[in-house]
Amino acid sequence: MKKVISLVIALVLALSCIAALAELSFGTGGEAGTYYAFGTVLAQYISENAGLSITAVTSGGSADNIDNLDAGLRQLGFTQNDVASYALNGIRLYDGEPITSFTALAALYDETVQLVTVNPDIKSVADLKGKVVSIGAAGSGVYFNALDFLAAYDMTEDDIVPQYLSFKDSAEQLKDAKIDAAFVVAGAPTTAVTDLSIARQVYLVSLSDEDIAKLQAISPAYSKTIIPAGTYDGIDEDIVTVGVKATIIANEDVTEDEAYAIVSTIFENKDAIAQQHAKGLELDLEYASSCGLPYHPGAAKYFAEKGIEVQTAG
Repeated sequence: MKKVISLVIALVLALSCIAALAELSFGTGGEAGTYYAFGTVLAQYISENAGLSITAVTSGGSADNIDNLDAGLRQLGFTQNDVASYALNGIRLYDGEPITSFTALAALYDETVQLVTVNPDIKSVADLKGKVVSIGAAGSGVYFNALDFLAAYDMTEDDIVPQYLSFKDSAEQLKDAKIDAAFVVAGAPTTAVTDLSIARQVYLVSLSDEDIAKLQAISPAYSKTIIPAGTYDGIDEDIVTVGVKATIIANEDVTEDEAYAIVSTIFENKDAIAQQHAKGLELDLEYASSCGLPYHPGAAKYFAEKGIEVQTAG
């Protein structure tokens, strides 16, 4: 009888552990972008090694992920640190309506603003005037970056023929010559651009130091970024542009222990993650702790163990 009771207790405890396994939904981006590809690798690796259950799902990107976390539909998400800052401060898309229901876990890699075209005559942002240009979904991070690029050249959305397309659709329409250029904001190389470069000769617009200074005056989140020659087929010179930080954020449903487990698993296993996705090579603690956003207490605990102090909410 005692053996039976012991078995029942053991079964109940085992079932309790299974029920307690965290089920977290991780909003990434479109299927042809780096958010989704890298996010899927991270979700699977953490699920297999940290006692959590994380599912990576496609989404509309930065702003969509913030909205879903705020609504409680997702618990984790990728976002550009500039868009997250807009949300926290209630500016631009979030004008007068700040969203403060999320905190940062870690910045992972540079998201590069890539102005892509198949037209060799488009050599500058100024050459976009009157052209058909994909500027990302309205309200997305790409959309804001595109508007900033236009503003640096004293242009607005009204000076182009805007199209609000995903990376994949942008690449398809560039290939078919239905649009003249597209803004793609993602880690380079980006799948959509890589695939396009196999089918067509692609060109990326390079920025001057003056251009970069104008963009940094618009948003301090921008940093000078180089896309090395050879990143894409047919591009044999370095491309100078700007980037923002791809950052994982979490809402209030993510506990301190869960946040700690996520961040520690990523940074204690950088080499293993890098074997599954090239963006793992960019994982760096100093970079991770400098996104300019308030951090989750669980993330702050891990960084503190590494001798790095970060700002937390409140």
